[in-house]
Amino acid sequence: MFTILFAIYCPLSILYLETVFMLSTDIPFSAGNLIGIVISSACCGSLFFLLSSLFNNKNINRGLRAFFLFLQSLLFLLIYFIFAEFGVFYSFGTMANGATDAVSEYSYNIRILLLSPSGLLHFAIFLLPFILYLILMRKDEAKRLGPKEIALNASLVVLLFLIHRLYIGGNDIMYHSYTDEYDFDRAVRILGVNTAARLEVREAVPWFSKSEPEDTTAGFILPEDNKEAASNAVETMMPAPAVSASGNGVSADAAENGDPETPEEIVYTPNILDIDFEALAETTSGNLQAMDLYVASLTPSMKNQYTGLFKGKNLILITAEAFSAEVIDEELTPTLYRLATKGIQFTDYYQPSGAGTTGGEYNILMGMLPTNGGSSMTDTRDNLNYMTMGYQLNRLGYYGKMYHNGSYTYYNRNATHINLGYSDGFMANGNGLEKMLDHAWSLSDKDMFEATLPTYIDSQPFNIYYMTVSGHCPYTFDGNAMSKKHKDEVADLEYSSQVRAYLASQLEFEAAMEYLVDTLEEKGIADDTVIVISADHFPYGLSYGSSLPELYGEKVKNNLVRDHNRLIIWCGELEDMDPIVVDDPVFSPDITPTLLNLFGIEFDSRLMVGRDVLSDADPLVFNLSHDWKTDLGTYIASSGKFTPASEDTVIPEGYEDQIKTIVNNKINFCRKCLSSDYYSHVFPEAESSRSAMTYGRTNYVAPTEAPAEEAAPDLGLPAEDAIPVIQEEVPPVTDEQQTDLPPVTDSPAENPAESTDGEPLPAPSDSQENAE
Repeated sequence: MFTILFAIYCPLSILYLETVFMLSTDIPFSAGNLIGIVISSACCGSLFFLLSSLFNNKNINRGLRAFFLFLQSLLFLLIYFIFAEFGVFYSFGTMANGATDAVSEYSYNIRILLLSPSGLLHFAIFLLPFILYLILMRKDEAKRLGPKEIALNASLVVLLFLIHRLYIGGNDIMYHSYTDEYDFDRAVRILGVNTAARLEVREAVPWFSKSEPEDTTAGFILPEDNKEAASNAVETMMPAPAVSASGNGVSADAAENGDPETPEEIVYTPNILDIDFEALAETTSGNLQAMDLYVASLTPSMKNQYTGLFKGKNLILITAEAFSAEVIDEELTPTLYRLATKGIQFTDYYQPSGAGTTGGEYNILMGMLPTNGGSSMTDTRDNLNYMTMGYQLNRLGYYGKMYHNGSYTYYNRNATHINLGYSDGFMANGNGLEKMLDHAWSLSDKDMFEATLPTYIDSQPFNIYYMTVSGHCPYTFDGNAMSKKHKDEVADLEYSSQVRAYLASQLEFEAAMEYLVDTLEEKGIADDTVIVISADHFPYGLSYGSSLPELYGEKVKNNLVRDHNRLIIWCGELEDMDPIVVDDPVFSPDITPTLLNLFGIEFDSRLMVGRDVLSDADPLVFNLSHDWKTDLGTYIASSGKFTPASEDTVIPEGYEDQIKTIVNNKINFCRKCLSSDYYSHVFPEAESSRSAMTYGRTNYVAPTEAPAEEAAPDLGLPAEDAIPVIQEEVPPVTDEQQTDLPPVTDSPAENPAESTDGEPLPAPSDSQENAE
């Protein structure tokens, strides 16, 4: 009798776990999703029952049933606790990539999470089906099924699977989540944990994975006529501006008449390199050929009045741990407020999350989305990462170095960050930085900047990258040294203890920025140095259902709301210019093409997933869940709902489908760039001389002291194979040029201090004014 009951108990247990999981993670219920989860639970439970009824020994059958139930509980517990800590449903690959590091270096966070009242309660809730079976196990007869019963149960499993598959096929959102638009986070929300887990196995195991098309499209949806129907670098519906052969900064009439001083309208040239992608496609096949044809189908964005504004200047690029727009406050963080409101102002910026800190770094450094989750950066260790600021400024003779005040081996940075083009490599705790600090291990961003800034400040032009750590969770005053250090400064803020502890941790980053700016000004090079700051991800250490909405001042209803943030691009000379305000949606893959343009570096905008936000390219923000936002509206893939930007917004016919296609193409391009090492195909000369870069990582010599010809023998390379060092004479930007640079928007805000939603930043509260 109990055998029959168990045939029902197993599917019901899985349905129970799916339902409790949805309630615990605030996944919205819908009739369509719930029906799909009921069918998949019945299928999965029936399969478990069948597999545990094949043996004559009832103890083996009982053991298998207990084991299956325990595995189910463990699966849900693992995904739940990761979500509780990080606010993201991490894929198995992302979990595995950071598991060892997380356990060893953040064991305190893990203990706090697991042993909290909420953690213990969820242990009991998710283990309940397993515990109940253990109690009732002896009553389970666990008999071996007969041949007819096995055939009947097997038929039932197959039938339920087919019904589930047909049901998914009849729902457009489910179908795309299951097939071409698969993303683990999205699949969990729409299809349930068990189906998402099965799809993860399909993606990870080669013989189960989706077939990789090897025809001339390879997943790209191209215009019927590449030349006529192509769009610009973000494939907008608007035709590209006319391209003049006169060159950047010269009017068309002046070029025709040979008079360079004719005050006519400037016609800008496209940001492209001398590469014929259609011809390149004829030299290869499969995915590489499809990528060449896809790139050839795009029309590039144009150079503009901001091209070369930062040419020859120093660059300090910072990925700030768990930074958020809400940290910026005139009273609490005056330096960050100054950088955000007196540099280029971005009022609607997003940093897509989904692969933790390493995913955020990937967005910023590579200008791509991490399509292989937390393993994406590791997968680049042998790739030619040519379109990074490290490579591009290194070939112009910049001194380059990367720093992190965490462990140098964390997330395999010791293998990945030395392959990003920075001439003097990567330093963190464990390979040199600890020797420069007062303590062998310091979580202080200010300590890191004080120790490292003197080592490169006289090596101009320099290109420096920092990955900070002071803002890392947990956000408690007892468990976070940085929060404890700044506790008194946030004591009067009207927030919960967790939010105050978060803001306190970010004050150490504020102190680091104050030291950085003050030192640059003391050395007289603030006008010659560009500071760029982006978060690696939202503050995922805050409780997703309470503290994070408290900080944001609104419910976190989707991933775009979760990932809104603030981008900072500042240079001292910008403070004397009219404000440059970018009101359009911007996201982290836009950083690289924007900087390439600002630094006057020749690049091909068709190779970039993001856009130069100061160009004519239409705005497009998207994530791996296929949510997206443009200047005309927002689409959330999990609901299939498109919301126009305003009631007055006119949406062109077919617009929604077109942007979906563009997003699919771009995500596909990100995936194939990573897997195929595409830039080594496009730039074979750079690939052949990459060993010279390798030498420079640990043996940097100033270009004026040792030209490339002299360095070559040490590499074992002939002189012609060495990478030439290019020292360009950089003309200064005149006062007239500065004042002539118009803002990006036609009507910049009178008050340049704006939130990420385009609204003025609120005045500090009384409690903030009284804070020390």
